Amino acid sequence: MGPACAHDLDQVPVRSAEAQVIQFAKKPSVREIISKRTEFLAGYQNRAYAARYQAFVEKVQAAESHFASHRLSETVARYLFKLMAYKDEYEVARLHTDATFTNKVQAMFEGDYKLVHHLAPPLFARRNAKGEHVKRPFGTWVRVAFRGLAAVRGLRGTAFDPFGYTAERRTERALVGEYRACIEELLQTLSKEKLALALEIAALPETIRGYGHVKARNIDAARVRWATLMDQWRKPFATAHEQAPVQRRQSAT
Repeated sequence: MGPACAHDLDQVPVRSAEAQVIQFAKKPSVREIISKRTEFLAGYQNRAYAARYQAFVEKVQAAESHFASHRLSETVARYLFKLMAYKDEYEVARLHTDATFTNKVQAMFEGDYKLVHHLAPPLFARRNAKGEHVKRPFGTWVRVAFRGLAAVRGLRGTAFDPFGYTAERRTERALVGEYRACIEELLQTLSKEKLALALEIAALPETIRGYGHVKARNIDAARVRWATLMDQWRKPFATAHEQAPVQRRQSAT
């Protein structure tokens, strides 16, 4: 600000005012979160796939409404979506051939440029000494393959899915079912007192990040934490509270 004062003192208040402008984004409602993600999943797979997501979250909403809360519904809406929209070969192809992506690239560069995609296709990628897939560059020609893959994404998860038999894809599909079954179990004994624990369990997919071997390690860690929290959930709520005074008395003796 010192050089600005020396150069043009009259403009300093204006610049200061501009620098202090902060725009706050309105937090989306649960309805908006569900609507946006339902629409995304329709493009990701199809309308039936999106409808299954929407119906499940609405089931959580109905159960949670008895406790005048929407936090569990919002959490499930976010993380069931994350699990259902796993980024596989079809999704990479769809996103990279989508008009939004191509328009963004065209706006960033001028003249002659060449797109290079660094990929590690599980079916034929090389592995390093640790057995992990190694990425390698693919030229512009791969975008032709991308368009073809994006067009047949309806094969995802079917018997005709050539990528669906890899350990990574089987695990990703299994996680969706495991998460839904877990939430179903929570709803059976959900109470106002157990809501905080339910939220912690429902948010566990937040820690599942990355791709390939990185994601696999995060899944393993999440499952350990998942099992611990579910053991805690299955204990009678009253018993957990009754044990605390006993432990205090023992420590005092």
